[in-house]
Amino acid sequence: MYLLKILLLAVVQGLCELLPVSSSAHVIVAAKLLGLDPTSPEMTLLLVALHTGTMFAVIVYFWQTWRAEYFASAAVFWRAARQVVIATAATGVIGLCLLVLIEKVILRGQPHAEVEHLFGNLTLVAAALAAVGVLIIIAGGSREAAAAAHSEGGNRELHAPQSLWIGAVQGLCLPFRGFSRSGATISTGLLLGVARRRAESFSFALAVVLTPPVIVREVHRLMKARAEAAAHGEVLIHWSGTAVPCVLGMVASFVAGLLALRWLSRWLEQGRWRLFGIYCLAAAVVVFLLGRYY
Repeated sequence: MYLLKILLLAVVQGLCELLPVSSSAHVIVAAKLLGLDPTSPEMTLLLVALHTGTMFAVIVYFWQTWRAEYFASAAVFWRAARQVVIATAATGVIGLCLLVLIEKVILRGQPHAEVEHLFGNLTLVAAALAAVGVLIIIAGGSREAAAAAHSEGGNRELHAPQSLWIGAVQGLCLPFRGFSRSGATISTGLLLGVARRRAESFSFALAVVLTPPVIVREVHRLMKARAEAAAHGEVLIHWSGTAVPCVLGMVASFVAGLLALRWLSRWLEQGRWRLFGIYCLAAAVVVFLLGRYY
């Protein structure tokens, strides 16, 4: 039964992670409905494993595009790498500042205060879903997005200010489950006049860069929690009890992720981006109502 729950979470993660509808919000709600604790160290590590599965799906799906856009020559590679570094640096600065603000100020006084404690707050998740839904709808109907979609210039490499803004918005997404990373970053690119396909590929390139540090952080968090539990004589789940579900979930999220990417690319190219925003608003209402009972 437990492994079946993991498979269900993996499918939800794989489908929603790469669609601009916030996989974390959906997985957190699904975990609560399945009787699992989304704030536990084991669960957050599982979520990272599911993110890893979708990361590999992203690499497989975008490899041909990235090879043409980023690896055509040494000069092209270094120009592209510069934009990725700028965006990732902005993400790190904004994300770290928010992390310190939440853990040292907002959660000050709470024992073992960590940003993960916010993951189970469905009201906050609903608010984040609503915010990204509005952003997606605005971006989908913006003049900048329409102009970029029909101009050859929109397909050229990004400029530093565009990369900086996309990275900064990505940093805002990190602590708030429900504020879809892909939805926010692609929408920001569209509002800045970046072509749809370029905004999509750049957003997921940033995701691939961002995932390994997140994995390291969550593994460290789990090891710290296990050490604290052992010091208090608590019964621990054996590593194999965590590893097997993680591997199983990773494979399932990989397959579901490939299917989701096909869906996203098709709707983005067909100008249906706003529909994802409408879905996020509807999901926000559902999550808010669920928050009254969980």
